[in-house]
Amino acid sequence: MSGLFDTTLLDFRYYLVYLPLGILGLVRWACWLVRRAPAALYRSVTDDHSLPMSIVVPVYQEDPEIFAHAIESWLANGVDEVVLVIDVTDQACQEIAARYPVTVVVTDVPGKRDALRKGWEVCSTDLVALVDSDTIWADDVAREVCKPFADPRIGGVGTRQNVYNPKGFLQRVNDMFLDYRYFDENAAQTVMGRAVSCLSGRTAVYRRELLLEISDDFMAETFMGVPCMSGDDKRLTTLILERGHLTYMQRSARVWSTFPGTLRIFLKQRLRWARNTWRSDLRALSRRWVWRHPFLAFTMMDKGVSSFTLLFSPFFMTWAIIREDWFFVACLAGWWWVSRSMKILPHLVRKPSSFFLVPGFVLVSFMMAVVKLCALATIRKQRWLTRQVSVENGVVVRTAQPAEAEVAA
Repeated sequence: MSGLFDTTLLDFRYYLVYLPLGILGLVRWACWLVRRAPAALYRSVTDDHSLPMSIVVPVYQEDPEIFAHAIESWLANGVDEVVLVIDVTDQACQEIAARYPVTVVVTDVPGKRDALRKGWEVCSTDLVALVDSDTIWADDVAREVCKPFADPRIGGVGTRQNVYNPKGFLQRVNDMFLDYRYFDENAAQTVMGRAVSCLSGRTAVYRRELLLEISDDFMAETFMGVPCMSGDDKRLTTLILERGHLTYMQRSARVWSTFPGTLRIFLKQRLRWARNTWRSDLRALSRRWVWRHPFLAFTMMDKGVSSFTLLFSPFFMTWAIIREDWFFVACLAGWWWVSRSMKILPHLVRKPSSFFLVPGFVLVSFMMAVVKLCALATIRKQRWLTRQVSVENGVVVRTAQPAEAEVAA
């Protein structure tokens, strides 16, 4: 009996080393459930509210075929006006735009922010949709995004987004992340206070009067003394919330955008996004306005903390492999597969075959956590990374053309 007790105690001590991971896992799952519970209660607005709408699109070196398809999808929505602000160097897109009944503004100022501002100043409608040049709309987007504006407190409305015609591993994984975002974080933020942290720039709709009101602050954004070039969608959303208005995610309004299929561009895009998120969220958490939206503040803090805690799991997996603890390795790998499948269940319902991509999805999640930490370490760096523009000496300038073409995402 004594020998059996000693063996049991030895086994217990052997696995006690994994206890911190178990405790951390329970905490992280509790945080997820705090989001998931209200997200399950989300419903799109279904009233008949309607307002005149214009579309503003900054255009820079877009794929001609995708650009033409996108224009046709916007016009099919019957909006009042489509304003294309096209970079002076982009002759191909100017020629495509000439084939359609749209307003073209040619700009020689590099950078997306100035193009957005030029666009909404040209418009005259109550609502302005800020749209990326590779974003394709469903036929009812204009009708659906108007509905939440029946509430006069709503200043901006976002859409549900997915990858256009996903091919290859990275594009399909991006599609999984998007479904996770719109059925989890954005849905929960909409239910718990109508304060969505970021109305994605692929398609976000605002009251024009508010865009005019925040225009100067939008253009003058700096972080730690450096003018900000990217992160326009986070900044606009923050400025709307900061002034006491609300933001909403209308999931019934569906759009699709292109995403990179190569690892190099994927990582650059994610690095840029992560820097923008750190800048915006750290600034917001230092201001009093965000605490009027306690759930929004919680999700901002939770996202920041998860960038660190997510890496504990692969650390313990590596340790278990070194110890040749194959039972724990198998259990943890199986848990990764099952737990992530639970969290992206809405996507798996839409695309069941993605179940077999979940292990890859998990590995990309770990890789993104590393990217987020790199972004935090280089938070002052202002470079678009997938466009030939950057901030030099406090000014947005064009940079040399790269040796290989990259996606202007």
